[in-house]
Formats: sequence, C-alpha cells, structure tokens
Amino acid sequence: MLDLTAIRAELHAHYDLEPSLELAESMSEIHARMDRVVPLPDWAIAAPYVKAINRLKAERDAVVLAHNYMTPQIYHGIADVVGDSLALAIEATRVKADVIVQCGVHFMAETSKILNPAKTVLMPDMEAGCSLAESIDAPGIAEMRARHPGAAVVSYVNTTAEVKAASDICCTSANAAQIVAAMEGDTVIMTPDKYLAQNVARQVPQKRIVWWDGRCIVHERFTPQDLRDFRGWHPDLKIIAHPECTPDVVAEADFAGSTAGILDWVAREKPAKAMLVTECSMASNISDAHPEVEFLGPCNMCPYMKKITLEKILWSLHTMTGAVEVDPEIAARARVAVQRMIDLSRRLAA
Repeated sequence: MLDLTAIRAELHAHYDLEPSLELAESMSEIHARMDRVVPLPDWAIAAPYVKAINRLKAERDAVVLAHNYMTPQIYHGIADVVGDSLALAIEATRVKADVIVQCGVHFMAETSKILNPAKTVLMPDMEAGCSLAESIDAPGIAEMRARHPGAAVVSYVNTTAEVKAASDICCTSANAAQIVAAMEGDTVIMTPDKYLAQNVARQVPQKRIVWWDGRCIVHERFTPQDLRDFRGWHPDLKIIAHPECTPDVVAEADFAGSTAGILDWVAREKPAKAMLVTECSMASNISDAHPEVEFLGPCNMCPYMKKITLEKILWSLHTMTGAVEVDPEIAARARVAVQRMIDLSRRLAA
C-alpha cells in the first residue's frame, strides 16, 4: 500500500503543488474542457499537478493512456489517449514513447505490457484492481472447458494475463457480440461477466452461450426500478446503459453499448436529457463537449478506478515506480488471445 503521507511530503519538496488561482487561470484552455463539472477553485487545486505531470511526461518520454472512467482532471488534463478497453489496447500497440502510464485498472496495464513488452508500463496504484478480473483464474477456465469440451473460450479483457493466456480470444463490451458470432461451433464459453454474456446471448441467438458467475460491482447495482423512476420524473429522458448491467436493466434502456459506444451515441443523438447507466465519471468527461445535453443521475463510482489520482500519477513518473511486469511465457500466450481480438475486430469493421 502506498504511504500517501510520505509521498505527499516528497512531492511537495520537489514541485510547487500549492493551490494557485493564478496558475489555474493561466491554464484556462485546459480548464475549458471541464469547467462545467470542475469549478475554478477545484481546478486551482489540480492545476499544479497537471503542470508537473505534463512536464515530467516530456522529460520521461511518457504517454498517458486513460480510460473513460478517469476523473475529468485526468481525462482532460494529462491524458494523451482516452477511450474504452478496446481503444486503449489498440493504442498500446502503437505507442512509440518509452513509457506508458496506464490510468485505469491493473488488467489494462497488463494488457499494454502484453501488447508492447519493450515499453515500461507504469501503474500509479497497483491496488487498482477489478471485481471481474478477480472473479476468475486459469483453473476456472479449465473447469469451464471440462464442462463444455470443444467450446471456444471468449474472455473479457477485464481479466488477468493468466486468464487471457488460458483463453482462445478476448473481447470487449464493444465487440463481444461480433466476436462470439464469429466463433466456430454451437457453444461458446464467455468469462467472467455473466451479465455481459447474457446480453450477448440476446444479440447472438444462433449460439449457445455459457458463462462464468462474475459481475461488475459498479454495474450490478443498477436496477430496472431506478430507470423507471427517472423516466417517471423526466418523461423525455434518454437512458444509455453499459452491457455489464443486468439484462433487465439493458432492456429498460434506449441504448446499450461500450463506453466508446455511449460517447458516440450521445454525440450523434444529442438528447435534451440523458442518463448514463455506468460509472460516474463518464457523464462528467463529456459534459463540456455537449452543453446542450442535461446529464442526470444515478451513477455508481468504481472504487478501483478512483484509486488513480493526479498525486499518484505524479509520484509514479517522479520515481518511475509501479512498473508492471508479466511472465514472458504467459504474456506470449495472452498476446495471442488479445491480438486475435484486435485482428478480428478490424476485419469485421472493414
């Protein structure tokens, strides 16, 4: 566990991190991307960290890959690339810089290391895990294969390198239905998210999909009644859900898709009122880009994603600590599963 008291003292000894309205105003161009959700006093606290991190990125030849669930200060302030798991995985293969700072959760950093093993991949907090990744291991994959001989194993990217290595191919919420439909055989094993699997089963009825009993602690908390209540209060509301939600929640929504799909839908449809049934930072990160849209709750915060902070990112770059390593043999097998996903996604999109 990181000693934040010691980290804070060390960072303040090297950088001027005191809140500064003057600095915040001088960085107004960055603040304009998020000023609808980050008031100026809050930006005055974040701005010194953003300035220090961006300077260190240049010195260390580093790029920041940030998931859509990062806070606006990270998403708009320091990220070089933002996106969903698929977009970040693809971008990881293209990085030319020496260092990748992964602003997301641990499996994402592992994926970047798997796809670009020569790079240094920094994880600002090694305890930023994932309930889905923690729900299954390689013996679990072997158990599913024993129950369903010959069935292809499609594992969500929200898994450890060990699980990816034991799988035939990976998927994301953006391409899961397409990946499953492309598999040979009548039966497909999906791990570890049972709700994603059940939602895919509705989209791909020609396949018999069996699943592992994993769930996302953020998305499983939403209920159909939550959505019905908000529709009652706001009849013109458009509801957009993530497919890690339960099937009855997805059925209540106007649209369901990956985080990238959600962003595209909002940009295309421009609803007067929208509710994003996913992690809280999603609406915050796109709010300023869509001032015509009123974003309403509820949302649930991911405790793992929120372990990644500007302070920890600065510390990681300052000390070059938190490097993610993957056993080369496991990485080689996992790389096959992830690359198959990327290649198949590209072919299907062509």
